Amino acid sequence: MEAALAAAPASSADAPTSPDAGPASPAAAPVAQGGRAEAARHEGLQSLARGLAVLVALGAAPGGSTLAAVARATGLPRATARRSLLTLQRLGYAASDGHRFTLLPRVLELGYAHLSERTFAEVVQPHLADLVARLGHSASAAVLSGDDVLYVARVPTVSIMTVDIRVGTRFPAYATSMGRVLLAGLPAERSAALALRPLTRRTITSPAAFAEAVRRAGEDGYALVDQELEEGVRSIAVPLRGRDGRVVAAVNVATHASRATPDDLLRDVLPALRGSAARMEADLRHLPAAP
Repeated sequence: MEAALAAAPASSADAPTSPDAGPASPAAAPVAQGGRAEAARHEGLQSLARGLAVLVALGAAPGGSTLAAVARATGLPRATARRSLLTLQRLGYAASDGHRFTLLPRVLELGYAHLSERTFAEVVQPHLADLVARLGHSASAAVLSGDDVLYVARVPTVSIMTVDIRVGTRFPAYATSMGRVLLAGLPAERSAALALRPLTRRTITSPAAFAEAVRRAGEDGYALVDQELEEGVRSIAVPLRGRDGRVVAAVNVATHASRATPDDLLRDVLPALRGSAARMEADLRHLPAAP
């Protein structure tokens, strides 16, 4: 597409309206062969950038867009926008009824096939890494597997647990923040069937109290677990939802109790965690199936 956009000829209707579309000055001095090659490369990259900007503008306009609207959205001169639109139309990426331009299914060839082959872990891992870089605490993603949470992605910092957590690690769902938000997305009978055993002196083992904790996680949209899985470990988790709104996974941030109070997690971590989860969900919509 770059070559086509770079080589697209200007018609009489595309008379230059800005320096980017204007002819070379007759007084311009000849350039060396290397200079001409670099200039051609630069113009090709500019043309590609313009074409992609037009493509994005069309994608953001349900029902299509006019030439004038595309020019406004991209900041390009009308003549430049028109050349890009006509090139996209000629290549089969767009169609026109003479007034409005719309994208065609062929745009899916530009990357959807590659994106749809990515795994759940590959999608969420960069977001976890960004979260850890900003907060300085470990972050993980997990799914429900039987009565356990199963870690499917993780970015650690300094170890805060006596066990080594890695992808594939399992913990009892009832004693974890991710387990509670996952259980909150299921019928209450699922939580009621769990065997609640004390793992620390803080572990909730009362069926009524546990049912209330799960209900509250569903209502609040997050769960905070304070040293119930292991002494000294606090974590907060939010759900990840699929395209149908169903909870398919959970993401959490965990830290040592000496580094953050529950109030710290709610004030400083929860907003960042929710923001990352929203970006993960946006990317996960490109996957063909939930984890």
